[in-house]
Formats: sequence, structure tokens, C-alpha cells
Amino acid sequence: MVYTVAIAGASGYVGGELLRLIAKHPQLEVKTVTANSNAGEKVSKLHPHLATFADLVFKNTDAQTLAGHDIVFLALPHTKSAEVAAWLDSDTLVLDCGADFRLQSASDWTKYYGGEHAGTWTYGMPELVLESGSKQRSRLATTKRVAVPGCNVTAITLALAPLASAGLIETKDIVSVLSVGTSGAGRTPKADLLASEILAGASAYGVGGVHRHTPEIEQNLREASGKEIMVNFTPVLVPMTRGILAVNTALAAPGVSAADVHSALADAYAEEVFIKVLPLGEFPNTSSTLGVNTCIIGASFDEHTGRVVVVSAIDNLVKGTAGAAIQSLNLALGLPESTGLEINGVAP
Repeated sequence: MVYTVAIAGASGYVGGELLRLIAKHPQLEVKTVTANSNAGEKVSKLHPHLATFADLVFKNTDAQTLAGHDIVFLALPHTKSAEVAAWLDSDTLVLDCGADFRLQSASDWTKYYGGEHAGTWTYGMPELVLESGSKQRSRLATTKRVAVPGCNVTAITLALAPLASAGLIETKDIVSVLSVGTSGAGRTPKADLLASEILAGASAYGVGGVHRHTPEIEQNLREASGKEIMVNFTPVLVPMTRGILAVNTALAAPGVSAADVHSALADAYAEEVFIKVLPLGEFPNTSSTLGVNTCIIGASFDEHTGRVVVVSAIDNLVKGTAGAAIQSLNLALGLPESTGLEINGVAP
């Protein structure tokens, strides 16, 4: 069966990445792409690398344009997705690549995003280890509404959830510092993200617990452990186009060894196609994840401080967003989870 697809907000980085991946998916057919200021332009103007969709024209984002598709991806600014989702039929599979439906707590939404909480959809991280020992993928089967995770959240959660679930780390003293590629900041020009300044060095942002991904990270690790979570999370914009390298540390529980940490990660992800755990003491490079739906993890143990160190690498546009969306879509449709997603892959 072939499913018809619309992508709202397809002019941005995430929209372009969705198109790149869908071009390789045998059961998805893109019928409609929408944009705001770029409505009326061809896809080739903004995404010249997407030859398959070169002559497709961006339409305005409205209810009539999005109606009648089997699947709708929302690649829209935060708080916009809820408005657009309300236009769509309950039988339509909708995947929101923004934040509108990720959080369970209305108070967290108000604190970090402001305004009214739109609700909570099925969370689109299949490999998330749950406190019960099961994984999130079981919740994605047959769902019609998917909240795709944040990219920083994915890098941190996949690195730490198995350890939190196994009780190997203290959950109130987690520190994560992430090196993030510039595409993670979106396509819209910003005065503090001038190309000349980005190429000249690195800069931290969202410092001091104010980054909007913080409550989502804590929510995931709480789902994994059943315990109170406190995360100090700082992203650092670095001179690379795409990718996230997350250095995550936490105090080890009493008696925990490096071997325990590595075994917990290796066991949790032994059957996962899109997560690779390196041998103990080896660490990933973002270049190895470029263009593919893969998270690579390396672990160590700092005996001097008694802290576990887990380093994870992803492509923020693939495993961090568009790839996660396709992976979740496959589960929701009852397709093999890796359909349309390269396991070894090539650079985009």
C-alpha cells in the first residue's frame, strides 16, 4: 500500500530532511508541501539537492490544502503545530516534529514555552527504555498522533535511560554538555548566529536550566527510572553544519563499575538496529552519524569523581528529528521499523 503525504513547513531544514528520507521510502508518496513566506516557490529553490521533488511547489499552510492525506508531518515552529493539528481528521496519521505535544505536564509547558498546553501525544522514541523493562515502541503501534522528540533530548535520553532504569546512576545530579551543529538552531536567520561568528568559535546558549528541552529530558528519564530527575543541560553551538555530540555525566550508585555501565547499555540496545554501543573506553564521532538514523554511544567511568561518563553522537536532523519521525511512522503503520531508513547510510 502507498500512503499519501503532506509536509507542513517543508521549506525548513527538518522539512527538507523529511523529503530526503521519504524519497527512499517505498510506501510513501509526497503529494503536498507547504510553507509560509516561500509559498509559490519550487522545492528546488530551497532544497536544490532534492531532485525527486524539484518541481513540487510550496503551497500555503491551510486546512483545505492539508486535507485528504493519509499522513501529515508538521515541521512548524513551536506552538503553531497545535493550531494546524486541530484542522486534521482523526483518521489521519499526524507526526509533529515540534514541541507542542511532547510534554505531559501542563505546568512544564507554561514554564518553558508559555501559553496553554495543547495536550500529549504518543512519544516517538521507540528505543526509550521504560521503568517496566519494556520500550516505548509498544505504545507507537497503531497510534494516529506522534510527538517526535527534541534532538538534544534524543542524544541525552538514549545515553542515560538504560542506566537510570537499572539504578546505576544517581538521578538528581545529571550534567550534560552538548556540542550542536548550526542546523539545530533552525533556518531562520538570527542576529546572534551570524555565519562569521559561528565559524570563528563556539558559544553556549540556553544556559542555566532555561533551555526548553530540559523538562522533556527529565520526563524521559523519569519514565525510565520512576525516580525524581534533575538535569543540568547546556548546548554549545559549534562550527559544524549538523550533528550532536553529548557528553553526559552522573554520579554512580554505590558499587557500580565501568563494566556494569557498559553491560547495561549493551544489553539494552543489543537488538536495536539504530543504536550502536562501542567497546568500553571507545567514543563516537559525529561524522559517523552524518545522514543516518543512528545513535552511537561510548561509556567510561571516572574513578576519581565516582561519575559515569556516557558520550553519544547523532545527526540532529535524522535520528534527532526526521529519521525518528519516519521510524515512528513505520511502527504506527505496522511496517518494518527500518523501512526507508538506511542502516549504514551515506552522507546527505
